[in-house]
Amino acid sequence: MTKPVGPARTLKLNYKRTFLIGFAFFGILLLWQVYDAWCPTFLTDIFARRMYNMSSAELKGADPDKLLNVQWIVGIIMACDNLAALILLPLFGTLSDKTRTPIGKRMPYILVGTFVAAFAFPFIPLFFHYNNIVGMVLMMAIVLIFMMMYRNPAVALMPDITPKPLRAKANGVINIMGYLGGAFGTVLGLFLVLSKYINAPDSERNLWTIELPFLIASVLMVISALVLYFTVKENEIAVEMKEDMALGETLAAVETPVNEGPMSKANKRMLLAILGAEFLWFMSDNAIGTYIGNYVIYYLNAASSSTSTLTIIGGAASVVGFATAGKIADKIGRKWTISTGLACTLCGLIVMCFVAPTGQVASDGVHVFPKLLFLVWMVKGFGMALVHNCSFPMVVELCSSEKIGRFTGYYYAASMSAQTITPILLGLVLNATLAWRALPIYAVILTTCSFCVFTSLVKNIKAGKVANTYGLEALGGDD
Repeated sequence: MTKPVGPARTLKLNYKRTFLIGFAFFGILLLWQVYDAWCPTFLTDIFARRMYNMSSAELKGADPDKLLNVQWIVGIIMACDNLAALILLPLFGTLSDKTRTPIGKRMPYILVGTFVAAFAFPFIPLFFHYNNIVGMVLMMAIVLIFMMMYRNPAVALMPDITPKPLRAKANGVINIMGYLGGAFGTVLGLFLVLSKYINAPDSERNLWTIELPFLIASVLMVISALVLYFTVKENEIAVEMKEDMALGETLAAVETPVNEGPMSKANKRMLLAILGAEFLWFMSDNAIGTYIGNYVIYYLNAASSSTSTLTIIGGAASVVGFATAGKIADKIGRKWTISTGLACTLCGLIVMCFVAPTGQVASDGVHVFPKLLFLVWMVKGFGMALVHNCSFPMVVELCSSEKIGRFTGYYYAASMSAQTITPILLGLVLNATLAWRALPIYAVILTTCSFCVFTSLVKNIKAGKVANTYGLEALGGDD
């Protein structure tokens, strides 16, 4: 029987356990980084070669409009994967809410999703290398489907066993782990430069240049899932945390109390406003993430390793953002923390609109990368970290513990619907304007809309005060 929750009881975040839960996110962002950095360029190259019956080397010196003309096809394929995710994420979230097994309700989905996605992932570059469009797109679809089986339950695991007022700090730890995974995937891109493969004559292309990042990502995904499985005993922790979870409900940052019945009108308005703003900022952010590789190679005429450097700089700034977002939210509330992040991102994107190719050719024949973009990515990385760190906890704050998977599905439905629409929409914009500079302008418009929706419709409600631990004490248990 649960002990009464008394005023003397305090809540402390178990950083060690949160760090271990973060291994799930490590695997997710590692795969995502490799996928987003390489697959759009694979698709651009293979479709342009088929459409114009030219080698990649010939395409490089041909009319650049040829590469812009295929971006709408690239966008559709990237969006089809996201469309499947839009359906599957809420499905797996709701199913995992109702699942009961000896290893927990989330762990079966995490393990199956990880192993299938990890097995299929290395086949994407293999089929590309052998010019098999159908095989490559099919493997991309399999990877995305099973990552959706993995992603929702993996993300829901943190709020399952973390009281509501502590979730912003916990989300920061988990996102740092995720960005370490993304950084590892980016480092692979620095050593295995995609542009060297793409620009080489077909007869001189080395399969291992593009195969190794995918193989390494698959192995690390499996290792991260096994670390999670052997260190986080889901059912045992849920029993341990029962009293703290109950206390967390009484301190939640919600306008009206949450219960098992229908949502109150006030909480429903808050949920819809957050999801609407989230949809818009993901429209912007995913557009940049999907097309930045092509933007660097085909517009700035720079080496693809510059994209990896951008990602590392943005990731380092994001880690700073994730590490500080919880403390900032404690001071000014989650609403104004997110609003600050959106404002920082918007400033960076406005500067990006004025960046152009340098015209300076380096010794390897590619243009010198414009250094101003490094500053843009630093500001953008920090800003979006504040946004992502606080937005997910705001969504799951509005539900009971029995609906965390479902509300995690709502959060990802908003983001994945944006990621379904934006590659197609931006691909059409690029095809119509035949100008890569449309990319940052597109992102500026959407980020501005997101900022306006969020600041005007979302209320700033602070969570109740909780105890915080630091240093060695923070690595201990919750008792």
